[in-house]
Amino acid sequence: MAQKGVQLDVETFSCSICLDLLKDPVAIPCGHSYCMSCIHSFWDEGGKKKSRTCPQCRQTFTRRPALVKNTMLAALVEQLKKTGLQANPADRVYPGPEDVACDVCTGRKQKATRSCLVCLASYCEEHLQPHYNATPLQKHKLVEPSKKLLENFCSRHNEVMKVFCRTDQQCICILCTMDEHKGLETVPVAAERTEKQKKLEEKRHQIQQKIQDQEKNIKRLQQDMEAISVSADKAVEDTEEVFTELIRVIQKKSSDLKQQIRSKQETKVSRVKELQEKLEEEIIELKRKDAELEQFSHTEDHNQFLQNYVSLSTLSESADSSSINVGPLRPFEDVTAAVFELRDKLQDILTHTGKNISLTVSDIDVLLSSSQAEPKNRAEFLKYACEITLDPNTAYRELLLSKESRAACVWYEEESYTPNPERFTTYRQALSRESLTGRCYFEFKWAGIGLFVAVAYKSIRREGRSIECLFGFNDKSWALRCDFDRLCFDRTGYTFCHNKVETAVSGPQSGKVGVYLDHSAGVLSFYDVSETMTLLHRGQTVFTQPLYAGLCFYFCDGGNAEFCNLKEN
Repeated sequence: MAQKGVQLDVETFSCSICLDLLKDPVAIPCGHSYCMSCIHSFWDEGGKKKSRTCPQCRQTFTRRPALVKNTMLAALVEQLKKTGLQANPADRVYPGPEDVACDVCTGRKQKATRSCLVCLASYCEEHLQPHYNATPLQKHKLVEPSKKLLENFCSRHNEVMKVFCRTDQQCICILCTMDEHKGLETVPVAAERTEKQKKLEEKRHQIQQKIQDQEKNIKRLQQDMEAISVSADKAVEDTEEVFTELIRVIQKKSSDLKQQIRSKQETKVSRVKELQEKLEEEIIELKRKDAELEQFSHTEDHNQFLQNYVSLSTLSESADSSSINVGPLRPFEDVTAAVFELRDKLQDILTHTGKNISLTVSDIDVLLSSSQAEPKNRAEFLKYACEITLDPNTAYRELLLSKESRAACVWYEEESYTPNPERFTTYRQALSRESLTGRCYFEFKWAGIGLFVAVAYKSIRREGRSIECLFGFNDKSWALRCDFDRLCFDRTGYTFCHNKVETAVSGPQSGKVGVYLDHSAGVLSFYDVSETMTLLHRGQTVFTQPLYAGLCFYFCDGGNAEFCNLKEN
């Protein structure tokens, strides 16, 4: 128990800033005591302000109190030091590279455990205790430690930004509502957060619904792929079986025909050989007769010659060579011709059948792609409607945004936009807050000349005088230029622009353009929207990054433009 009492004394005589025993202790008017160097350092961080605040109770003094060493308290501290006890630092936690440091600690700062949105400061566990104990501080809003608390300060008035300007879509302080934002639509940040939170939840619900729909589509496509694979395997198996059977039939027919030809060949050759042998025997007999007649021709006795002439000169009948006929010299040419004819017919049949098979496979492709066909009418397009609002951080300094940042026009006085690396510095254009992926549809109302409605990658160039910063004149954006000037007919019509290539587009001009994007399919289409939808231009490409909608005013008197709120339809 005695040790516990000593420990209580140690905590009592410790500085709440450095958390060590008091050195040259001083008491400030509210009664709290600190090391003289600690409280001086804490107040010095406040700059040139005349008022000063107690780190523990946050009581404010209109003038910086004069500090005098408390000799009695110093003596007590020295007496406590003689006991050999020191404030125990074992429980201290120091911040790492990613942690937030306590704003009150001096010397080596401890890790902050909470940040206060009212004090706009972060506290370690020790310095946070007044927020739990002091009644005025208990109403303060404590959050997870944050390094961005100072971003809640208005850089112009050095006040906490508790108001949201819906016109300019930015947080402001109460003094801003009486100055540059006077007369604009403003609400408390909490109310705007609630409203945006609702929209965020709606957006998340839409995304989750799309995820469910796409997961169903993926499951269906997986089933389709499995069905296609099963059908293809069965078709290959049946086709192989049919062609194997056809090959077997052809081979058998070929074998039978070969056998028939050989059989006919043997019969024909046998008959020819038989005739040949007969002729050869007749030749032998004729040669013998010729020899006998030659011998008879040398008979010298005339009477003997004449008496025997009749019997010797009579020849036996032989086959007339002109009557010998073994048939066609090429008896199988008809067979060859018949086989060639059969080949041609089979080729025709297989070619025609092959075309039919190819057409059938193409039909399968059409059926697969038709499930993702583009919408046919405005009702179908509106199923993919998305809300487009322009991002003030990207808007050119002479663009005036209105209607909750859905509309824009050229303003001759520069808007007080804060410097931002995402801002366009050369051309009067701006990008949307919302990224466009999947299938999206939005509409755009316009009046004037030199107005561009575009989609672009976020990586599009923002600074410099180069025309590559302009929508449609680089490989990172696709734009439709809209011109309607009643006094100048050469400024009437549409022009599609991409990568410095301009293509004239014809079509009606109702003053409203619909833009349809199928990001995964690489389809971008522009429509004139009136009672009907007329396709103005359709492009096919491969999108490699998320897209953002954009507006551009090419001339300073370019008119006005607005993204339509399709949720009202």
